[in-house]
Amino acid sequence: MTRDTVDSNDRGNRTMEKIAYIRQMLAELRLVAENEGADMLCYLIEMAYVEAGDVQSGRRSLSINHAQRNKSTRMPL
Repeated sequence: MTRDTVDSNDRGNRTMEKIAYIRQMLAELRLVAENEGADMLCYLIEMAYVEAGDVQSGRRSLSINHAQRNKSTRMPL
């Protein structure tokens, strides 16, 4: 196996670990939103949770084409 292949596999493993972490945090946020009666937030968090699960399982790609995407003007990055 070449070094590039190993680096690519390591990067992919780290990415999937990060997606798993995000999904776990979304589950916790969903509980907080539910306890506060924030129905719309619950719904949006659930959609993000499902999306993260789809990425983990390979049903959805990690990203869309960034060249055709408009950046958010409201979310600080």
